[in-house]
Amino acid sequence: MLIPVLEMMLRPLHARGIDNAPSLVQHLGLLMSMMGALAAERHEGLARLGNIGKLFHNPRWESITRAIGLLMSVVMCGALGFAGLELARSEWGSTHTLSYGFPLAFAQGLLPLGFVLIGLRLGERACALLAGQLQSQGELESHHPHHSHLSPESKDPSTVSLPHLGFSIVAAIVCAAGYGLAQTGWIENCPFPVLILILLFMLALDAPIFAVMAGLAWALFAGEGLPLASLALSHYQITINPSLPALPLFTLAGLLLASGQSSQRLSALFISIFGAGQIGTMTAVAVLCSCFTALTGGSGVTILALGGLLMPLLTRANYPERQSMGLITSASALGVLLAPAVPLIMYAIIARIPINTMFVAGIVPAVLMVMCLVLLGLVMKTRSSPKGSLGEERRHEHHATFLSCAWAAKWELLAPVVAIGSLVSGLTTPTESAAITALYAATVQLLFQREIDLKAFWASLTQTAQLIGGVMLIMGLALGLTNYLIDQGIPDQAIEQFQSITHNKYWFLLALNVFLLICGALMEIYAALIVLVPLLLPLAMSYGVDPLHFGIIFLANLEIGFLCPPAGMNIYFAAAVFNKPIHEVVRSVLTPALAFFIGSLILSCVPTLVTFLPDLLEMSR
Repeated sequence: MLIPVLEMMLRPLHARGIDNAPSLVQHLGLLMSMMGALAAERHEGLARLGNIGKLFHNPRWESITRAIGLLMSVVMCGALGFAGLELARSEWGSTHTLSYGFPLAFAQGLLPLGFVLIGLRLGERACALLAGQLQSQGELESHHPHHSHLSPESKDPSTVSLPHLGFSIVAAIVCAAGYGLAQTGWIENCPFPVLILILLFMLALDAPIFAVMAGLAWALFAGEGLPLASLALSHYQITINPSLPALPLFTLAGLLLASGQSSQRLSALFISIFGAGQIGTMTAVAVLCSCFTALTGGSGVTILALGGLLMPLLTRANYPERQSMGLITSASALGVLLAPAVPLIMYAIIARIPINTMFVAGIVPAVLMVMCLVLLGLVMKTRSSPKGSLGEERRHEHHATFLSCAWAAKWELLAPVVAIGSLVSGLTTPTESAAITALYAATVQLLFQREIDLKAFWASLTQTAQLIGGVMLIMGLALGLTNYLIDQGIPDQAIEQFQSITHNKYWFLLALNVFLLICGALMEIYAALIVLVPLLLPLAMSYGVDPLHFGIIFLANLEIGFLCPPAGMNIYFAAAVFNKPIHEVVRSVLTPALAFFIGSLILSCVPTLVTFLPDLLEMSR
């Protein structure tokens, strides 16, 4: 955060800044992503699809199946460690330095070190599960309620004193086995269908998604005789992308603002603007959830932070409980179209579109999606507000309190101005803009609002590292798969095949929306961005679709995936927050999902909704 800000200050004073500051910041991002992924594993925050062992309804079998999936993941981490070491070896003996004479090979050595440490942690957890020393959270709550006083640390394998050394030794052996398999090229002799079955088996046993993707890339690379170091190179390239440091910095800014009383102030402000009747409250909830997700970088965070606060507001507005739950769950996904949402930045990086242009392009589509959500919710609601509703009775009061609510939320309202204004003005790079925004949020919360202390600040830093670390693991390995598919000419083949079916742009857009809707339900959003955008963007451009327009269509459809099992994480967060069965949450989001799909079709057919503002401001593409 400080390096980009210092760089901006030193440039006009000394005609130069910090030596090779951009590269230094990028490699510090690499360090943060690997350490963040390690911390995410400790808190079981690495993305997974679920454990088939739960079907047995037996805690013992659930632990055993999960342990097997983790041990298979350890093998993949060992192979990734080999790939990273081969990449670092290519720089040994060279004169390339990072900054102030620091060898580049040492920085690249973070890759194998990080993969091996993650593998050791996964292995220790698997051994503890098999030994009966570590039980899943569900087992503790369902079968041993008298153990509910155990702290989170007591569930971590690193706190098991006596057997911990043995767990570490076993984990190291399994990790070394993966290293040895990668070194010997064993996988080249294994039939590809068998490898696919093994990877599907891993996915069903709660193995982290990144490990499954590593296995798939390993199999594909070996089949073509490509060195596994190419996979590590892809991971390295994405983690040191010049624009990538903006992701953790914007995320940190959002988490800092969300860690205080921002949600209450913004909630009061939006209610004062839109009113407290059904329409006003619905609109306020949709807008608040969208903005909160854009700031924090996670729709699940929004549901956890705002779910308990917003449900009573909707209930007091006489809005049905099930529809209230669906509104909160679905509106939390809308933030991916608003700055500075991580998926918005990621698409801009992948498609090589200026980030500030992408920020502006998402404004009108986000408003349209909110309108679709509110209007369709009103049409299909099961009961209406009685005459003389709360919103009508208190209209004058809310107008009178608008100024006081706006003044109370002044620091939160200024945050988007700082973030977007500095970037759109052209005075800063994306990384510098993100650093300024993070510094602004830290200053406001620590010095002006004084709602957090240094301990809470550190907690936000840790949470940022975990969120970005888990995302970067998936993104780096997904990029390896994407590079392989591009090398095989898959995008060109897709263009030829699809254009042989139809040359009609609108039929293509309809098919694209349906395809992306299915992908959103099956794929994690960051993996979908890395894998699908390079494949589908050339196809869309062959039909005359602007890359900016395609990006909004892509994100608008993938946000529906947040509401669809099995990969739709919003429904799982909502089930936990509202204490409802998953099938009931799924029923509650059917109408919002339909509203989102209608909005996506409108955006597809009317590209002006996306390109109007960037063209009006004469922004580059």
